[in-house]
Amino acid sequence: MAAREADEIIVLSRSAQEYFWNTYHRKTVLLPNGIDPAEPVPVREIQKQYGLAKGQYILFLGRIVPEKGIHYLIQAFRQIRTDKKLVIAGGASDTASYFEEVKKQAEGDDRILFTGFVSGRPMQELYSNAYLYVLPSDLEGMPLTILEAMSYGDCCVVSDIPECADVVGDAGVTFRHGDAKDLQNVLERCFDDPELTRHLGDLARERVKACYDWDEITRRTIGVYRGTLDVVSEKDAIRRMERE
Repeated sequence: MAAREADEIIVLSRSAQEYFWNTYHRKTVLLPNGIDPAEPVPVREIQKQYGLAKGQYILFLGRIVPEKGIHYLIQAFRQIRTDKKLVIAGGASDTASYFEEVKKQAEGDDRILFTGFVSGRPMQELYSNAYLYVLPSDLEGMPLTILEAMSYGDCCVVSDIPECADVVGDAGVTFRHGDAKDLQNVLERCFDDPELTRHLGDLARERVKACYDWDEITRRTIGVYRGTLDVVSEKDAIRRMERE
């Protein structure tokens, strides 16, 4: 009913646009999430709490749920010879059994660190000082964590589902979703080429400013609302005239 009767539909991703068109033959307005520019901060709390140093870890930050593909990341990372750590930051949400599953998968590798839920200064530090950010999801809407990582200038390695790949564009690296071996290969290339990784991080920061600026997205959203209200008002006026 909503898809057929709404005066306008706003979606976050190209894949959602395709869904509404293919399913309902309904045009939609693509308005992605936005992000405010982030100012990187130096290591302080994460060194005290977790023994982390700048550039010496890769980061996953998000809910610990199966659709995020953390099991692919652990499987890939365990096959890589590196002194860098893998930091998995986030809470279990309503999937405690999956959390226990991935922690068991990581057993015996002291390079893998689970921080639990983080916020505030520790979260800012994790983003600011990561070598790169990884999101190996099988399923997403439009992940804010990618935008957050990009806003801090992180090189982002993401699965090639459209909801992730479209966000990073040419300013990140993708791997075949669900393919731990391909993720391993991509991570190894990034470890072997720190200059490229830094360059992609710089591009990511610029892409966020150019494509995901909250002020611009807010203006466009208001424009959709105003246009819809004008149409609704015109329809109401026509109905009144017809009744009279």
